[in-house]
Amino acid sequence: MNVSDILRQRKSSRVVTIRMTETVETAAKLLRREDISALVVKDDCGTEGIVAVGMVTERDVVSAVARHGAAGLAKQVSELISVQRLVSCRSSDTLDQVRRLMSQHHIRHLPVIDDHGLIGVISMRDVGLAGLDAGDGTGDIAVPPAFAPAASRPAAPPQ
Repeated sequence: MNVSDILRQRKSSRVVTIRMTETVETAAKLLRREDISALVVKDDCGTEGIVAVGMVTERDVVSAVARHGAAGLAKQVSELISVQRLVSCRSSDTLDQVRRLMSQHHIRHLPVIDDHGLIGVISMRDVGLAGLDAGDGTGDIAVPPAFAPAASRPAAPPQ
Protein backbone atom coordinates (compact mmCIF):
# COMPACT_ATOMS: atom_id res chain seq x y z
CA MET A 1 0.00 0.00 0.00
CA ASN A 2 1.24 3.49 -0.89
CA VAL A 3 0.63 7.00 0.43
CA SER A 4 -1.50 7.69 -2.66
CA ASP A 5 -3.91 4.93 -1.57
CA ILE A 6 -4.51 6.72 1.73
CA LEU A 7 -4.93 10.13 0.09
CA ARG A 8 -7.45 8.70 -2.40
CA GLN A 9 -9.66 7.44 0.45
CA ARG A 10 -10.09 10.93 1.89
CA LYS A 11 -13.29 12.90 1.46
CA SER A 12 -11.32 16.08 0.74
CA SER A 13 -7.90 16.82 -0.71
CA ARG A 14 -7.75 20.14 1.14
CA VAL A 15 -4.52 20.79 3.07
CA VAL A 16 -4.69 23.34 5.88
CA THR A 17 -1.69 25.66 5.91
CA ILE A 18 -0.42 28.65 7.85
CA ARG A 19 2.14 31.32 7.02
CA MET A 20 5.39 31.55 8.97
CA THR A 21 4.55 35.10 10.04
CA GLU A 22 1.27 34.15 11.74
CA THR A 23 1.11 33.88 15.52
CA VAL A 24 0.96 30.76 17.64
CA GLU A 25 -2.48 31.92 18.76
CA THR A 26 -3.67 31.94 15.15
CA ALA A 27 -2.23 28.45 14.68
CA ALA A 28 -4.03 27.21 17.81
CA LYS A 29 -7.35 28.65 16.63
CA LEU A 30 -6.91 27.14 13.17
CA LEU A 31 -6.07 23.72 14.62
CA ARG A 32 -9.19 23.90 16.79
CA ARG A 33 -11.49 25.20 14.04
CA GLU A 34 -10.38 22.54 11.56
CA ASP A 35 -10.26 19.80 14.23
CA ILE A 36 -6.76 18.72 13.17
CA SER A 37 -3.47 18.28 15.00
CA ALA A 38 -0.94 19.68 12.52
CA LEU A 39 -0.59 22.49 9.99
CA VAL A 40 1.78 22.80 7.07
CA VAL A 41 3.81 26.00 7.39
CA LYS A 42 4.36 27.92 4.16
CA ASP A 43 6.63 30.79 3.20
CA ASP A 44 7.20 32.98 0.16
CA CYS A 45 10.62 31.92 -1.10
CA GLY A 46 11.11 34.57 -3.79
CA THR A 47 11.74 32.91 -7.13
CA GLU A 48 10.25 29.57 -6.03
CA GLY A 49 6.97 31.09 -4.87
CA ILE A 50 5.04 29.95 -1.83
CA VAL A 51 6.42 26.63 -0.60
CA ALA A 52 6.02 24.29 2.37
CA VAL A 53 8.84 24.86 4.87
CA GLY A 54 7.73 22.98 7.97
CA MET A 55 4.99 21.66 10.20
CA VAL A 56 3.48 23.08 13.39
CA THR A 57 1.55 20.78 15.71
CA GLU A 58 -0.61 20.93 18.81
CA ARG A 59 2.44 19.81 20.74
CA ASP A 60 4.39 22.84 19.45
CA VAL A 61 1.61 25.16 20.61
CA VAL A 62 1.52 23.60 24.08
CA SER A 63 5.32 23.79 24.34
CA ALA A 64 5.32 27.49 23.40
CA VAL A 65 2.74 28.29 26.08
CA ALA A 66 4.49 26.12 28.69
CA ARG A 67 7.84 27.75 27.96
CA HIS A 68 6.71 31.38 27.58
CA GLY A 69 3.35 31.57 29.31
CA ALA A 70 0.66 33.65 27.62
CA ALA A 71 3.41 35.47 25.71
CA GLY A 72 3.96 32.23 23.79
CA LEU A 73 0.72 32.86 21.93
CA ALA A 74 2.18 36.07 20.47
CA LYS A 75 5.26 34.31 19.07
CA GLN A 76 5.47 33.76 15.34
CA VAL A 77 5.01 30.26 13.98
CA SER A 78 8.47 30.59 12.42
CA GLU A 79 9.95 30.47 15.95
CA LEU A 80 8.49 26.99 16.52
CA ILE A 81 9.74 25.19 13.44
CA SER A 82 13.06 24.15 12.06
CA VAL A 83 13.38 25.30 8.47
CA GLN A 84 16.73 23.60 7.93
CA ARG A 85 15.17 20.61 6.14
CA LEU A 86 11.54 19.76 5.67
CA VAL A 87 10.93 16.05 6.13
CA SER A 88 8.31 14.93 3.61
CA CYS A 89 7.22 11.96 1.54
CA ARG A 90 5.90 11.32 -1.97
CA SER A 91 2.57 9.81 -2.91
CA SER A 92 4.44 6.84 -4.40
CA ASP A 93 6.18 6.02 -1.08
CA THR A 94 5.17 2.80 0.65
CA LEU A 95 3.75 2.80 4.16
CA ASP A 96 6.93 1.06 5.36
CA GLN A 97 9.00 3.95 4.00
CA VAL A 98 6.71 6.45 5.75
CA ARG A 99 6.89 4.51 9.04
CA ARG A 100 10.69 4.57 8.88
CA LEU A 101 10.76 8.32 8.17
CA MET A 102 8.41 9.06 11.05
CA SER A 103 10.39 6.86 13.41
CA GLN A 104 13.78 8.17 12.32
CA HIS A 105 12.75 11.82 12.70
CA HIS A 106 10.41 11.35 15.70
CA ILE A 107 7.46 12.95 13.91
CA ARG A 108 3.79 12.08 13.56
CA HIS A 109 2.84 14.06 10.44
CA LEU A 110 4.41 14.23 7.00
CA PRO A 111 3.57 16.58 4.17
CA VAL A 112 3.16 14.74 0.87
CA ILE A 113 4.99 16.57 -1.91
CA ASP A 114 4.96 15.54 -5.56
CA ASP A 115 6.68 17.56 -8.30
CA HIS A 116 7.48 20.35 -5.81
CA GLY A 117 3.78 20.72 -4.96
CA LEU A 118 2.03 20.01 -1.66
CA ILE A 119 -0.73 17.46 -2.27
CA GLY A 120 -1.57 16.26 1.23
CA VAL A 121 -0.51 15.39 4.76
CA ILE A 122 -0.28 11.88 6.16
CA SER A 123 -0.30 11.07 9.87
CA MET A 124 0.93 8.19 11.96
CA ARG A 125 -2.71 7.36 12.62
CA ASP A 126 -3.42 7.21 8.86
CA VAL A 127 -0.54 4.76 8.42
CA GLY A 128 -1.67 2.66 11.38
CA LEU A 129 -5.27 2.44 10.21
CA ALA A 130 -4.17 1.59 6.68
CA GLY A 131 -2.09 -1.26 8.11
CA LEU A 132 -5.16 -2.56 9.92
CA ASP A 133 -7.27 -2.31 6.78
CA ALA A 134 -4.61 -4.09 4.75
CA GLY A 135 -4.41 -6.84 7.37
CA ASP A 136 -0.61 -6.73 7.42
CA GLY A 137 -0.46 -6.80 11.21
CA THR A 138 1.49 -3.54 11.45
CA GLY A 139 -1.40 -1.18 12.08
CA ASP A 140 -1.97 -2.21 15.68
CA ILE A 141 1.54 -0.96 16.56
CA ALA A 142 0.76 2.65 15.68
CA VAL A 143 -2.93 2.83 16.59
CA PRO A 144 -4.18 2.03 20.10
CA PRO A 145 -7.18 -0.36 20.07
CA ALA A 146 -9.55 2.40 21.19
CA PHE A 147 -8.93 4.18 17.86
CA ALA A 148 -9.04 1.08 15.70
CA PRO A 149 -12.12 0.20 13.65
CA ALA A 150 -14.65 -1.67 15.81
CA ALA A 151 -14.17 -4.95 13.94
CA SER A 152 -10.48 -5.08 14.85
CA ARG A 153 -10.78 -4.14 18.54
CA PRO A 154 -10.18 -6.87 21.11
CA ALA A 155 -13.30 -8.16 22.80
CA ALA A 156 -14.09 -6.62 26.19
CA PRO A 157 -13.28 -8.90 29.14
CA PRO A 158 -16.30 -10.52 30.82
CA GLN A 159 -17.52 -8.73 33.95
